[in-house]
Amino acid sequence: MTAGVRQIVRFNWPFYVGGVASLIAAAWLIAQLPASPIVRFPAWSAAAIAGFWIVGSLGASWVVYDLSELTQWDWVARTIGRPRTWISIHAGFDTSSGALRRSLGGDGHAFDIFDPVEMTEASIARAREADSHSEHADFRALPVATGSIEAALLLLSAHELRSEAARGALFAELRRVLTPDGRVIVAEHLRDAANFTVFGPGALHFHSRRTWTRGFAAGGFTIASEFAITPFVRVFVLRKAS
Repeated sequence: MTAGVRQIVRFNWPFYVGGVASLIAAAWLIAQLPASPIVRFPAWSAAAIAGFWIVGSLGASWVVYDLSELTQWDWVARTIGRPRTWISIHAGFDTSSGALRRSLGGDGHAFDIFDPVEMTEASIARAREADSHSEHADFRALPVATGSIEAALLLLSAHELRSEAARGALFAELRRVLTPDGRVIVAEHLRDAANFTVFGPGALHFHSRRTWTRGFAAGGFTIASEFAITPFVRVFVLRKAS
């Protein structure tokens, strides 16, 4: 099992254990049904789709986290250059700051914005137990001087703020700390056809592109550019709205 897939299973193991157990139970129940194809075919089809989502989510995670350039993080420097000051914001599990310090240089800080009220998913609590070394910060009031940061990085973390109000508060705070020509990078899975195909109902954990753009605007940002890393992850580069 590769590192990226192992991490996904580690933090979401109840989903996978429950999914496999449910499939075994479903197979047993289907075997008890009348042998008529009219009865069994829909049941087997539903079980096959559920099984595909379990395997597909692991396959997509392998592509995203192990095969693509996403978690090598070199693309960040190619996108925004080498800012003199930058912050990386995560929700309790920091896999990027070490590589970012090597590739970006400058004065960089990582902040853990985990909030048990806003972040209620059990998986994020398990992730934070595994790695909680960064300085903790309130996403509504970052310990950073106004107008002092050239780049803010939200790499697969902002979606953990489940309410639109919380995400709006974070982006408003990022607008405060950013220099006039500063940039924010947001990398996220989207709630779209590609992610639903492989993650099934798990894609509901992600937010739609419309939700993100509305949140950016509420925080005072416009999209300077955007691009995809694999069909499953979208990167937005934001600048302050005029």
